[in-house]
Amino acid sequence: MIPYHGLPVTPATAAAKLLAGRHAFISHAHPEQIEIAVEVARSFALDNGAFSAWTRGHKPDWGQYYTWVSDQKRFPNFDFAVIPDVIDGDEDANDSLIAEWPLGWAGAPVWHLHESLGRLARLAHLWPRVCLGSSGVYANPGSPEWWDRMAEAMDVVCDADGFPRTKLHGLRMMDPTLRRIPFSSVDSTSVLS
Repeated sequence: MIPYHGLPVTPATAAAKLLAGRHAFISHAHPEQIEIAVEVARSFALDNGAFSAWTRGHKPDWGQYYTWVSDQKRFPNFDFAVIPDVIDGDEDANDSLIAEWPLGWAGAPVWHLHESLGRLARLAHLWPRVCLGSSGVYANPGSPEWWDRMAEAMDVVCDADGFPRTKLHGLRMMDPTLRRIPFSSVDSTSVLS
């Protein structure tokens, strides 16, 4: 499992030290340390900043995000970008953002735990990586409700041997207590090993 460490980390010298040989997760809401990630990190992924915008009540400019991702995806250590999503939106709103995504496989769509399992199955069938985002009554990773929903999700995306049919990225799910889930990658804004 690849752990992506969220930036920014201050001071910049601490960010560079943290990322040496590790993986970075840079939010479009806080892109100021992208150069450090490109130069020092083993690999990096880009977050659309929807969670930050949602918590502040702002509407993101997805055109700016597309341009930013297009500029960054040319670096050899770029892995993927989170396709724009509406945190508390419905499936149609999120599917519209996926349809609008101009950068193909450079992106990974988000399935929110409050959305239907059918949507998760469809995304897992169509995309090489799917991000899982805690939301609604499942907003707190590790809660009993969250674990129940994740069990349902794993029944949908894993084969009979428990192997995912697509790569899974856990948004805000780097907590070591969540490692029983077969994630390909996770991220966190806390510095965890």
